[in-house]
Amino acid sequence: MMQFVKNLSQQRRYWVALLLIGLSLEATALYYQYALDEWPCVLCIHIRIWIAAFVLISLLGVLVNRSIILLRTLHLLSVVAMAGFLERSWQVLAVERGWVFGECDMELGMPAWFALDKWLPSVFEVQTSCGYTPLILFNITMAEVLLAISALLLIVTSIAAVYSWIGVINAMVALPDSLRINQRLLNRVSLS
Repeated sequence: MMQFVKNLSQQRRYWVALLLIGLSLEATALYYQYALDEWPCVLCIHIRIWIAAFVLISLLGVLVNRSIILLRTLHLLSVVAMAGFLERSWQVLAVERGWVFGECDMELGMPAWFALDKWLPSVFEVQTSCGYTPLILFNITMAEVLLAISALLLIVTSIAAVYSWIGVINAMVALPDSLRINQRLLNRVSLS
């Protein structure tokens, strides 16, 4: 799987796949909100923000597929977005299960210069308190599904980010030619 992710992460298809996953997650959230009347809590909105960031990062990855430095940076940013998505997903599950208390209120908590709930209230407005997520299938809650998806995406983006930076790391730790041990010399010494 790691070789597959490495090969895929070097192609535009990787970024298109991540973009489609992010858009699917956002569309699913909006479907649950508007078609099924499952209103979002503050943690759900935080998850939407991390996914929106991930969608923007993926879109940039699709558009600037030729710049190695920018792609490496986008790989790192996608890991950060997935880590935020995972942390917020865990918080939703923890509140739902009663493991933590006091994590929810009706304020989004964003600064005035980043008031997404004011700019796009149909997507980012908090409409209910935390503590419940709907069942998806087989008595699995949305919080559990979000945690599994975010963990999987964090693993995939982390592998892709590591592989994108391996060449740089190898170049940084490579010894100068004058300090490298000549393999032929080693062979001669071991034969004698």
